[in-house]
Amino acid sequence: MSANLLPQESHLKALRLLEANPDLSQRELAQALGISLGKTNYCVRALLDKGLIKMQNFRNSDNKLGYAYLLTPAGIAAKAELTHSFLKIKIREYENLKREIEQLQRESQTVS
Repeated sequence: MSANLLPQESHLKALRLLEANPDLSQRELAQALGISLGKTNYCVRALLDKGLIKMQNFRNSDNKLGYAYLLTPAGIAAKAELTHSFLKIKIREYENLKREIEQLQRESQTVS
């Protein structure tokens, strides 16, 4: 993933990753998103502030403090809405790319 993610896109990708892996550290989330740890922290804080995720503390066997990021009902709804929006965008991009490929194929056949 690119470091130029739009905030909504990074929020959707973070929500998807955290839903599948709630025990991801911010460092692991940053690596999975392909963005800096600082940008990841900003994204997680925004999701927390919007009430889309909550942090749950737990202690593991080494007695170290850890966190799990859980999607709230509002987070699940926001993820569904963002997914729907991005699906429409990606379908439009796919259709445009498909038309461009067909045009290039026609042009390359006239040259051959």
